[in-house]
Amino acid sequence: MDIILASQSPRRKELLGRMGIPEFKIISPNVDETVADGLPPAETVEELSLLKARAAGKRAGPRDLVIAADTVVALDGAVLGKPRDGAEAFAMLSSLAGREHHVYTGVTVLRGEQAVTEHEETAVTFRAADPEELRGYIATGEPMDKAGAYGIQGLGALLVEGIRGDYCNVMGLPVFRLGRILAQFGIEPLRGLEP
Repeated sequence: MDIILASQSPRRKELLGRMGIPEFKIISPNVDETVADGLPPAETVEELSLLKARAAGKRAGPRDLVIAADTVVALDGAVLGKPRDGAEAFAMLSSLAGREHHVYTGVTVLRGEQAVTEHEETAVTFRAADPEELRGYIATGEPMDKAGAYGIQGLGALLVEGIRGDYCNVMGLPVFRLGRILAQFGIEPLRGLEP
């Protein structure tokens, strides 16, 4: 049995390794990430993580375990994806400044036809920031490949006043929730990897 991470995200790779799963394969799923208009953020990330897991599962063996995730940032219920350019990153960060938003990650574990999909939600509060600070942050390039235009594990942490919930979820992989799902498949890193 192989464990497969259906993601190229360096943060997800790092977090999965920190969970005591030192060896896993990477399969980058190619999926259309279009979802129905008006779908709530929690349902959006669950649907996308399941799509990614199924796409990667087509290239996996019957006993292999596929882990897939999808993360979005939502402000007042509106989803903020990855910024297309610096202007969009500035608009996103400006809208988050001095306010609370929510980070949702859907996570799916799949083996053959069996799939378990759940989501985690974490509340994040940004401090007020002036436009010059935001432009300086954007100039580092860090915001450009991240939902909501920031990375809490990097310089973006300087904008975060506080969080309620799973910190790892904000990085893109809800470790606690994933651990509970993996246990349903007989994988418990604190007891050893094999069922």
